[in-house]
Amino acid sequence: QVQLVVSGGGLVQSGGSLILSCAASGNIFGVNEFGWYRQAPGREREKVASKRTSMIPIYGEFAKGRFDITREKNTVYLQMNNLKPEDTAVYFCYYDQRLKTIPIVWGQGTQVTVSS
Repeated sequence: QVQLVVSGGGLVQSGGSLILSCAASGNIFGVNEFGWYRQAPGREREKVASKRTSMIPIYGEFAKGRFDITREKNTVYLQMNNLKPEDTAVYFCYYDQRLKTIPIVWGQGTQVTVSS
């Protein structure tokens, strides 16, 4: 069983930066994927970024050029730059073992609020 602990988030002014981290522990093996989703009130959940083993990161259109997902061992980071008020949302980390028999694991959400 994999567990995720998320840290980071908070309040930042428009144009500022934040970094989120997601530390995984447990049975992590083989080809896997870490990523981030976000959800703002009244809006659908949207994928922010993901990083699969041995593959280049994938970003949502809104994140390209501003966000950067990196991984060091079993911790994944989301560096968010040039933040905008529309980036305000709860951000969720996930871990996907990429096997149908193993469900995706979600970390606790962390609030990111960008003031104008």
